[in-house]
Amino acid sequence: MRGSLAGPRLLLRRLREVMAEPIDAQERLDKIVVLIAANMVAEVCSVYVLRSDGVLELYATEGLNRAAVHQTSLRIGEGLVGLIAADARALNLPNAQNHPAFAYKPETGEEIYNAFLGVPILRSGRTLGVLVVQNKAHRTYYDEEVEALQTTAMVIAEMIAAGEIEVLAKQGPALDLRRTMHLEGAALAEGVGLGHAVLHEPRVVVTNLIAEDADRELSRLDSALEKVRLSLDQMMSRREIAHHGEHREVLEAYLMVAQDRGWVRKMEEAIRNGLTAEAAVERVQSDNRARMLRSVDPYLRDRLHDLDDLANRLMREIVGRPHGAATFPEDAILIARNMGPAELLDYNRDQLRGLVLEEGGPTSHATIIARALGIPAVGQVAGAVSLVEDQDAVIVDGDTGVVHFRPMADIERAYAEKVRFRARRQAQYRRLRSAPSTTRDGRDLTLLINSGLLVDLPHLDESGAAGIGLFRTEILFMVAHSLPRVGEQEELYRRIYEAAGDRPVTFRSLDVGGDKVLPYIRAVEEENPAMGWRAIRLGLDRPGLLRMQVRALLRAAAGRELRLMFPMVSSVTEFTAARALVDKEIRHLKRHGHATPDAIRLGVMLEVPSLLFELEEVLSAVDFVSVGSNDLFQFMLAADRGNTRLTKRFDPLSVSFLRALKRIVDECERAHVPVTVCGELAGRPLEAMALLGLGYRQLSMPPAAIGPVKAMARALDVDRLRARLLPRLEPGRWPGHMRSFLAAYAEDHDIPL
Repeated sequence: MRGSLAGPRLLLRRLREVMAEPIDAQERLDKIVVLIAANMVAEVCSVYVLRSDGVLELYATEGLNRAAVHQTSLRIGEGLVGLIAADARALNLPNAQNHPAFAYKPETGEEIYNAFLGVPILRSGRTLGVLVVQNKAHRTYYDEEVEALQTTAMVIAEMIAAGEIEVLAKQGPALDLRRTMHLEGAALAEGVGLGHAVLHEPRVVVTNLIAEDADRELSRLDSALEKVRLSLDQMMSRREIAHHGEHREVLEAYLMVAQDRGWVRKMEEAIRNGLTAEAAVERVQSDNRARMLRSVDPYLRDRLHDLDDLANRLMREIVGRPHGAATFPEDAILIARNMGPAELLDYNRDQLRGLVLEEGGPTSHATIIARALGIPAVGQVAGAVSLVEDQDAVIVDGDTGVVHFRPMADIERAYAEKVRFRARRQAQYRRLRSAPSTTRDGRDLTLLINSGLLVDLPHLDESGAAGIGLFRTEILFMVAHSLPRVGEQEELYRRIYEAAGDRPVTFRSLDVGGDKVLPYIRAVEEENPAMGWRAIRLGLDRPGLLRMQVRALLRAAAGRELRLMFPMVSSVTEFTAARALVDKEIRHLKRHGHATPDAIRLGVMLEVPSLLFELEEVLSAVDFVSVGSNDLFQFMLAADRGNTRLTKRFDPLSVSFLRALKRIVDECERAHVPVTVCGELAGRPLEAMALLGLGYRQLSMPPAAIGPVKAMARALDVDRLRARLLPRLEPGRWPGHMRSFLAAYAEDHDIPL
């Protein structure tokens, strides 16, 4: 018998009534399968729910032996039901027993049934179970019947996700939706965080599934689609992205999907079968996600994020929900695909316990901010966004790069103890706070902190740092809604000086452009933004912006020493142009009767390899040098630091990079120009040990790294290390794996890392 379109709508209305009844979970499931069987004119309807041990358990049935409920089970891939769960797609057979995957379960009594239709119970593309109908007659179910069963499966998925049927699991394994998951990624920022998940791009949770008026829902879908298409058209027409490039191709792909009649037709069909507009979008995207996750085609898997984003955009238009998390717990673990530094700073630091990224590398800007804030972070965690639900318990281990979703009690206890142990270890480091930064063989070191936020300033006293070796001034600009005026900048810089007391502060001039976009300045699309119009290049081309900052710094530093360095300098001529601009501002302030600094020291960030071939000229012009190891490394190795595919391929302790670092420190020593390493390299004890062996004596790092690096240095005999390290860097010999050599050296000499 061919069903009518009224059938699914009637079934959904009846299901809504059953869902509202004050009955227990088993009785509700039993009523649901009876309703589905009657509506589908099927002799059997069964619900299988996926458990955390990978087994599909029969939870309810109409037509099969009721005694088999909670007794019959199949593994994923076993039998027709297991095949549906494995493939996440419907199976429609006129003679089920002839299928090679058919598995005979005598306790069910299903051997007399031939026609078989099964669909996966999906939520956000994740399989939660399987819904099956069967008939004795040899028949193939019609497309609208398949659609109706898939729509009904969505209602059951929400019932499972709501936790209503967990009580039926009895003493056995929990449901798969609540399964404990252990995921491995890349350790980005050290520390351990225990808390509850918050999605940075929250999924729209569909609470209204069943439509009252199909025509009204079709109109809501059409209106939302039109808004999404219009917004994409507007993006495409913007001047800065009107030319060809990868960014335009992505938008064109978005627009193609938004205009695709097949995609739209599937959603319209789901609405005609009784779903609301938002539920229809969720249903279709869940099917897409389930198929694409199982695809072996890497291109299709990469496009999954684009489709997810488009579906979320469409759902937000339908329900009128703004971007952002609805609730933010006191112990939030932020889960995101990726994010910029300003986005991370939007969150309340006091409530953040950890950060998990599907992408993100050790030198990405979000990682640097996480370290500055002391937030444990793990990146390159595949599928994190789809595998976690809002408010799920999460543990982030930023030391080992491990993330636990919905951890077991004993794992939570173990990590709680680890947190207590870390607190004790930090207390030991604090006891080193007043100890001199001197190596075992008596060499004095200067350990400084990197900063960019007012919340960092208490770390100066807590860590015992000698000062601030890098203050990233751009963060103030990135979190502001409009361009900070001279007075606002001056007030911030003055507060930094007050917090530093008599300790030195080295400011970096504005390093924006590229991937650090100011919200109030039009971004310039570039194919290689890291090597594009940014930092000193932008400052010299827009001198008004740089002069405003220099004026604020000069006024804030009145009566003190101003140390200012310029980033991304690629030739000595750029530095001399910047120095001339500073001189002009000094003359301006004096002419108008303003006090000026007692001393001015100007330097360069050495992070562009071309400067290595102008070192003599540069060192004759500057007062100091600061090695920006993050950018210098990525430019030397041609390895984008934000590309997760490359983060494990190249090592900053490679021979070529260590040779470059040694040449810099040797030339600076010869010219009597102070040199500091202020990239992330200086904050890791093993890498810091290598820098000391090369000859560096000034290191700037995240505040939390001061204690571990000082503990390492106080146990290190630098001359003994140099005697072993430097010969390995001589040309003409292959020294082997430098990281392994340094780690073995530390172990042999009891140097704590």
